[in-house]
Amino acid sequence: MTGPAPLRVGNASGFYGDRFDALREMLTGGPLDVLTGDYLAELTMLILGRGRLKDPARGYASTFLRQLEDGLGLAHERGVRIVANAGGLNPAGLADAIRELAGKVGVPVRVAHVEGDGIPVPEGFLTANAYLGGAGIAACLRAGAEVVVTGRVTDAALVTGPAAAHFGWGPEDHDALAGAVVAGHVLECGTQATGGNYAFFREHDVRRPGFPVAEIHADGSSVITKHDGTGGVVDLGTVTAQLLYETGGARYAGPDVTARLDTVTLTQDGPDRVAITGVRGEAPPPTLKAGLTRLGGWRNEVVFVLTGLDIEAKAALVRAQFADAFARAGRQPEEVRWELVRTDRADAGTEETASALLRLVVRDREQEPVGRALSGAAIELALGSYPGFHVTAPPGKGAPYGVFEARYVPAEDVEHVAVLPDGTRRTMEHPVRTLELRDVEPPCLPPPLAPGPTVRAPLGRVAGARSGDKGGDANVGVWVRSDDAWRWLAHELTVDRFRLLLPETEGLTVVRHVLPNLRALNFTVRGLLGEGVAAQHRFDPQAKALGEWLRARHLEIPMALLEVPA
Repeated sequence: MTGPAPLRVGNASGFYGDRFDALREMLTGGPLDVLTGDYLAELTMLILGRGRLKDPARGYASTFLRQLEDGLGLAHERGVRIVANAGGLNPAGLADAIRELAGKVGVPVRVAHVEGDGIPVPEGFLTANAYLGGAGIAACLRAGAEVVVTGRVTDAALVTGPAAAHFGWGPEDHDALAGAVVAGHVLECGTQATGGNYAFFREHDVRRPGFPVAEIHADGSSVITKHDGTGGVVDLGTVTAQLLYETGGARYAGPDVTARLDTVTLTQDGPDRVAITGVRGEAPPPTLKAGLTRLGGWRNEVVFVLTGLDIEAKAALVRAQFADAFARAGRQPEEVRWELVRTDRADAGTEETASALLRLVVRDREQEPVGRALSGAAIELALGSYPGFHVTAPPGKGAPYGVFEARYVPAEDVEHVAVLPDGTRRTMEHPVRTLELRDVEPPCLPPPLAPGPTVRAPLGRVAGARSGDKGGDANVGVWVRSDDAWRWLAHELTVDRFRLLLPETEGLTVVRHVLPNLRALNFTVRGLLGEGVAAQHRFDPQAKALGEWLRARHLEIPMALLEVPA
């Protein structure tokens, strides 16, 4: 006797602003049972919060509503249920808007939503939302909802909820739930699982990757794939890269379950098919993560173009002139950051390649020191500074920047409510059994690679990487594709070596996590991003390219690991 059929869950959005046509493409490109969409990032909540100040009736991702103008009919015809966190700060308002849209386009759909993630907003903050799990989504689907919209839930909840509803999982089915969490984490960023932002992109045609699909089984195992005929690739590398993205140690905690990433086994299951098996789960922690956003102050920047000879001297002149201007103004911005980017080349064949960029970024609690005071000082230098003076764009008035903070609140203090299609409100029970989060015992490392000749070469010749942000912290996952390369990487890329390769991390707390099943190391760099992406603290505010910088650094690599000796 065979078990229930796999649940086919697709993704059509990895962020607010992702490919608009993806929802239609996923509905028409192949078979699906559920189509999900992730619209909420840390920065998005701040954007929605500012929008809600102007219009209290909004606060949700309006793009999603426009995608449903033809998506509702397509999903209804094909029997596909839609689950998205596009409700943002106002899931009830979005649910009402979808019902209104359904009436206009003549598609009878049952709409439900999940709320309760909004928690008391502390003084000085704009938004405060706890990350809910998938129980409310499951309740809505069990009640017959065809469209479910939520506020702030975990990204993986968009998959755990439908899977729990389909297979009848309860809160104690930790292994099955953990498997769905892992599948959900792979899906959540859309085409990052199908070749987008992939370290070894030159090996595949990734000009227009298709969006991913997970075939989830009753035991929580899954197969990651994509619709036939779509671009990109699904292989061990693309799935590994996404598994490492914005995670930390072996325990990946969420409100439904704590998934053990050190138990994940990946197997190539055919072309564009990767099986995920063996995932173990544990009881979730007793607290929920909450994200808080606030306006941090005002920010401005000017980029000066320095061309030809004496680049360092030209940069020093600009800095001295600004120091004088700030002194004469009687007050300089609270934070002043200069960065000279040497993009220039000697004896360059074009003016652009003969030029370097000097970037000035200022921040302050008030607008005046970063607005007119800065722009006036920059403009006044136009005829009285270094030879060839110009900037990439005229300085503006300054713009507000935001700050994201993560806090943890007792789960019982948060009311998780499913509002069913008939309007019934059902409060979700919190897990009875919880487990305080703690680090796992460090696993044994593999035997070191036997000594042999080495050559100085970029780390990226043998290793892939993917990096990202979690609040003010950066995460860098590094993996290799052979056992011999793993034997070398596990011993070579220590925390000390990591700091040497990325000098910007010197003085910061760096934690290394070892994941042997994935042949991977995951590094967390505390505080690298300051107050988070919304604060625009550094050149790459989300650390998206931090892993690629690491791959570009040179070190001694065994020649046996290089496909072609350098």
